[in-house]
Amino acid sequence: MLNLLWGGMILIGILYGGISGNFEAVTLSALDSAKEAVNLCITMLGVVSMWSGLMKVAENAGLVEQLAGKMKGILSFLFPKIPKEHPSLKYISMNMIANMLGLGWAATPAGLKAMEELKNLEIDRGTKVHIASNEMCTFLVLNISSLQLVPVNIIAYRSQYGSVNPAAVIGPALVVTAMSTVVAVIYCKIKCAGKNS
Repeated sequence: MLNLLWGGMILIGILYGGISGNFEAVTLSALDSAKEAVNLCITMLGVVSMWSGLMKVAENAGLVEQLAGKMKGILSFLFPKIPKEHPSLKYISMNMIANMLGLGWAATPAGLKAMEELKNLEIDRGTKVHIASNEMCTFLVLNISSLQLVPVNIIAYRSQYGSVNPAAVIGPALVVTAMSTVVAVIYCKIKCAGKNS
């Protein structure tokens, strides 16, 4: 569906450019945008590689395990039905830590692994595998709301586009993502309580 939507918008833009006599401007815009996209990808590749590497070093050094241990209280509140030593909690912790650092791209592998482990948990419980569990839904909603202490990706975008103070978004991002996370937790708790009653 999205392919059709994007393809349609591009086609409409090209047709309008041709009809209005601005086909040269459309062509130059397309080339400039392609160049800008490549430059942005190279910048973001460096940022994501650095932070993903740091996350891997932290994991190998045992820091992720320690942070996950410190998050046990929060995780048991958010996911009360997941057994205490279940492997999904480690991946959920890694995902949440990466999201708190504003590394959405680096959080994705841990998030996928967490979902895989949550699916395995549902198989062990003997429930229908093709239906998302409360834990899966809660994790997904929290992942989307994602509390960010340092929005690294946004800072990198702002730096790429010449912002005078790229880090100026830290305060507003913290407030907004904290609010969205609180709302997400309340929503999930209400929904899970409604399902269990």
